[in-house]
Amino acid sequence: MAKAEIGIFGQGTMGRALALNLAERGHDVAIASRDASEIDAAMAGAGPLAARLHPTRSLSEFVAILRQPRAVLFMIPSGAPLDDMIARIRLLLDVGDTIIDGGNADFNATRARAADLQPGGLHYVGMGVSGGEQGARHGPSMMVGSSDQSWAQLRPMLHAIAARFRGDPCVAHVGPDGAGHFVKTVHNGIEYADMQMIAEIYGLMRDGAGLALAQIAERFDAWRDGPLQSFLIDTTVRALRTVDPQTGHALVDLISDRAGQKGTGRWTVIEALKLGQSASAIEAAVAARAWSAEKDMRVAAEHLLPAVQPGAIPPPEVLEQALLAGRILAHAQGFRVMQAASEAYDWSLDPARIAEIWRAGCIIRSALLDDLALALRGDLPFGHLVLSPVLRARLTASIPALRQVVAAATLSGLAVPSLSAALGWYDSLRRGRSTANLIQAQRDMFGAHGFHRLDRPGTHHGDWVGELQSTKDNTG
Repeated sequence: MAKAEIGIFGQGTMGRALALNLAERGHDVAIASRDASEIDAAMAGAGPLAARLHPTRSLSEFVAILRQPRAVLFMIPSGAPLDDMIARIRLLLDVGDTIIDGGNADFNATRARAADLQPGGLHYVGMGVSGGEQGARHGPSMMVGSSDQSWAQLRPMLHAIAARFRGDPCVAHVGPDGAGHFVKTVHNGIEYADMQMIAEIYGLMRDGAGLALAQIAERFDAWRDGPLQSFLIDTTVRALRTVDPQTGHALVDLISDRAGQKGTGRWTVIEALKLGQSASAIEAAVAARAWSAEKDMRVAAEHLLPAVQPGAIPPPEVLEQALLAGRILAHAQGFRVMQAASEAYDWSLDPARIAEIWRAGCIIRSALLDDLALALRGDLPFGHLVLSPVLRARLTASIPALRQVVAAATLSGLAVPSLSAALGWYDSLRRGRSTANLIQAQRDMFGAHGFHRLDRPGTHHGDWVGELQSTKDNTG
């Protein structure tokens, strides 16, 4: 007899946490995995919630125990392993059943999978889940891309397990097919920039101001209740204050300075470029992680390249405002990319609602998102957050600090790539006359690409003076 309202295939950290979350809120869950030991561990650790978990040992048993229309949530890597499981399980499902991918996935693949399953009457959901293990267990933020039918079926369960901000479930049906995974990708891109900017401020205090780790932790701790209040600031304070029990030293000082990445930040940058948008603060964060991997080269370069004498680093209140400005600009870039994608793919994304469901449960939850949601529901000239009256006031107060910090870091030879990129983007936006006219002149001169004139309509070509200097072909 069918007992379970939903099935979760994959009982690793995230799958197990979501299963327990659902069970705790009164839902019966079928669980399955390619690794039988994962099922055993899930049941052994479920305690009294085990009564609502239904372990299965085969795919046919897994499908048979689900109530119709069936909902199957895959919590496995969203590449070849997922495609293999879809190919197997689709043969056992019926018209109207739903397959859900709850992992980090390239939204292009999600759109393709949805289109492939649709002719057979199967629904496909790309669901972004943020919050890590603790979020999945006690309340994540979820971004759902699906058909209206699948959303109607899943909504009661997702509302039940979602994080809540002042009673509002942090889950939304953001659009069809790949919309949920795209929004989650941009969320992660903003996360990259946020983490990088925090690390840059930490570096200025450590390497520029020469502060001890305890002093740096104290500075970040003081910012936890102000405009920088966020989950990532909380994690920063905890990281800086954690002592390694084996050595008695600060744990962060024992960690190799090579940052890993799983691809979502890079996807954000790639899609931004495809859409003709700038995600420069995010790109700088992705690049910083990439070159952090070249540890041996950096150690050698420190002795081979000229040193710079550190100068004065601005005081903590200036660093605080600079970080606030950088975070506003990184978020603004992310929301601009989502707006462009919404128009390109006809998704009708609601950016204000997205900001609202990020206020609890997810990694980038912060006090700033209240302001962003307010700005996105108000006057937004040209669709740009930086032109919102709500954020213009914040930026007017904080941009001078960002200028001061970027200048001091540059003069001291201390890298602040994301903060610098954010400021460069802001300054590019606020200039009514850019330098792109010279680029168009160059393009027309060597490629006859044409240009538009300010004083007359149409496309024109220049009657350029002199001759282009030829270059010698050294390719042989």
